Amino acid sequence: MTTTPRHLIVLSLAVLLAGCAMGPRYKRPAVETPPQYKEISVWKRAEPGAVDNQGLSWSLYKDPLLDDLEAQVIVSNENLKAAEAAYRQARATLAETRASLFPTLSAGLSGERTSGNSRSNVSLTGNPTATSGARNQFDLSGEASWEVDVWGRIRRSIEASRAQVNASAADLAEARLSTQAALASAYMSLRMADDQDRVLKTLVEAQARALQIAKNRYGVGVAGEADILSAKTQLEGTQAQEVSVGATRASLEHAIAVLVGKPPASFSVDPAVLALTVPEIPVGIPSELLERRPDISAAERRMAAANANIGVAEAAFFPSLTLTGSGDYISQSFGTLLSAANPAWGIGASAAETVLNGGARLAELHGARASYDEAVATYRQTVLTAFQQVEDNLSSGRTLARQAEIEDARVGDARNAERIVLNEYKAGTADFTAVITAQGQRLNAEIERLSVTQSRLTTSVSLIQALGGGWTAPANPNTLASNRL
Repeated sequence: MTTTPRHLIVLSLAVLLAGCAMGPRYKRPAVETPPQYKEISVWKRAEPGAVDNQGLSWSLYKDPLLDDLEAQVIVSNENLKAAEAAYRQARATLAETRASLFPTLSAGLSGERTSGNSRSNVSLTGNPTATSGARNQFDLSGEASWEVDVWGRIRRSIEASRAQVNASAADLAEARLSTQAALASAYMSLRMADDQDRVLKTLVEAQARALQIAKNRYGVGVAGEADILSAKTQLEGTQAQEVSVGATRASLEHAIAVLVGKPPASFSVDPAVLALTVPEIPVGIPSELLERRPDISAAERRMAAANANIGVAEAAFFPSLTLTGSGDYISQSFGTLLSAANPAWGIGASAAETVLNGGARLAELHGARASYDEAVATYRQTVLTAFQQVEDNLSSGRTLARQAEIEDARVGDARNAERIVLNEYKAGTADFTAVITAQGQRLNAEIERLSVTQSRLTTSVSLIQALGGGWTAPANPNTLASNRL
């Protein structure tokens, strides 16, 4: 094909215009951030960043079984598999959108044999020919079409798809973090149930001894039958609590099984004494910790996608330009099909523009701008919620630590009071009502201390989650910007 000056002018103009893209250039809106946390003295400004939460801080609890279960979650949890599949779908959509930048090529090969007096065959000059015998005809054809991205519609679509891929990656990281946090909380509650069961068993033993003392005193005539009934009532109440704790533990074990992708019937966690420790919170929390929050990264990337979609909507107001070309080789013999004497070709260009659509394009543009405004508000709200969650957990952790000290002292006092009252009852200087009261107070103190310990542990898990995965920033954090495709 010979290229004429007119062709060169058209192609040059198309290439020049293809450098333009409709819509606003994306710039992340500013959000108001405090100079430091209210509940901690050292903190600096942060921006959304990494979505990689592989190095989570569950090892801070120094429990090998917890570490093993957390590793199983990443591999076997079905919700995480679904989130990973959604991420692969987003990547496939991006690849499909990118393909629109390139020409579409198609080819076909056909053969025909006709017989009898036929005028359907075509000579190389394009005139029909009459034949009286069998005749072969082979046709090799090819077509190409290319939509020139004059107004940047395709490039803005790619930009939006790329942002959605990064948002999907952040969603996957958020799902992983949330699932592992849920597992950690369930595991801690299970271990707390083990401790509650242990405490209740010791109280059952103590109350059984008190019942025996009441029986002995009744046998020698120094106590009434009411003491025996009161002792039995208290013992049975504690035994009922022990059964209830067992049911709670079973439910927690079932929940952990599902989180690690196993049926409850084939999964169990042996009872053990609570060995978890509440990690100390560093005084200075670097800004990278907040940058690691995947939900902030996801909200920011969806905001970028919404901005790109404005350009897609604006480009719809302008005509689309499509270049086409075709070529054919026709021959009566397959062996000479590619002969230079046989080709037929054609090139063309077309422009299409919707003249009237009842304001649909304008409505789409307004919708795209509203969607962007929504994404901006969602992003800012996500950041505010992140600050709130960190502040809440820092405050709760400090308050619960102080409460734990008080509960420790309370348990010690309750145990001493029970011992003294029981000795006085043996000596006949106190009635059994005092024993019941002392043992009830000890039970409440023991259970409340365990409850505070559980709250401290689960609050520390929530703080890890609020900080995006831990309190120690990775040495070489993979920022979201470096992961963009």
